[in-house]
Amino acid sequence: MTTSTQPNFDRIAAIYRWAEYISLGPLLQRTRTRLLDQLNNPRHALVLGDGDGRFIEQLLLRYPQCSAVAVDISGSMLARLHTRCLHSVPNTTRLTTLQRSALDFDTPPQTDLVVTHFLLDCFTQPEVDALTHRIASQLTPGALWLVSDFALPANQLLRPIARLYIASLYTAFRLLTGLSVNQLPDPQSALERSGMRRITRVTLLGGLLYTELWRRE
Repeated sequence: MTTSTQPNFDRIAAIYRWAEYISLGPLLQRTRTRLLDQLNNPRHALVLGDGDGRFIEQLLLRYPQCSAVAVDISGSMLARLHTRCLHSVPNTTRLTTLQRSALDFDTPPQTDLVVTHFLLDCFTQPEVDALTHRIASQLTPGALWLVSDFALPANQLLRPIARLYIASLYTAFRLLTGLSVNQLPDPQSALERSGMRRITRVTLLGGLLYTELWRRE
């Protein structure tokens, strides 16, 4: 996970899981895995910024024929991800970890699934535009993109509460990691412009959380 100011997510690796539970209980992980059974039996997954690896662990367990490349700028997060999978996933040779920025990482050949859970909100809109265009242009037709993130609910009564909550998250990440981004981007428009088509959308907490599945056209 990175932006042009290079935040340091190593600082929160040890508390990442528990901070999620304090914030929203199991709902973030539930959002990540909500569409796990709809991924069309992927064989070659690219998972960007999965943190401590709770999604990729479930992906590899659910799809034993799938191999995955996990990319993150945090070495501490990748170490936790690798340890988690080592203890639970048969044949961990299916997992490759790379300490790189998602902003300049090229899609491996044959990738048929891209995953970005709670990652794109760490980037500015121009960075999201560039990332989605570069990765989508390297996918073959039919490849899937699974994305989850925060959003402002359509319900006008919920929007002020959601806006305050999201602002508090950005403040916490700025203090803990040095993240300079302070507002949500619009990944949907970026994905559409990149030749992707949304096929599924599920929301939680009135729309504060969402997960979507997109297909390369």
